[in-house]
Amino acid sequence: MIWAVAIALGVVITAGTYLALSRDVFRCLVGLALIGSGVNLLVFTTGRLVTHVPPIIDAAERQLSAAANPLPQALVLTAIVISFALLCFSLVLVVRLILVAATDDVTQLRAAEPPATDAYKPPLEERL
Repeated sequence: MIWAVAIALGVVITAGTYLALSRDVFRCLVGLALIGSGVNLLVFTTGRLVTHVPPIIDAAERQLSAAANPLPQALVLTAIVISFALLCFSLVLVVRLILVAATDDVTQLRAAEPPATDAYKPPLEERL
């Protein structure tokens, strides 16, 4: 079971990195969402995946020994809600950017930056 989760984690992170390095803005957004999901899966696996012990403490014991840790599960639930809200907000921003700039290519969006002589924005790169 743990090997299947490790392989799935590797595939999700690899696909997210590939998409995040794309020239298309929408693919970059989907790639960042996949990377976030991969990190959530990684945090979730730290709390043990498979246990057959119910989370009940006997009267003689002071702590749970073989049950899954609930803290990573709570952290992942919180991260899922936050990442969904961030994804929705980013999607609205990307759609608005595509409508205003009339392109979704990252290199063309960089070329649409103001010139380096603008007093309020520094140049993209220093040229010698």
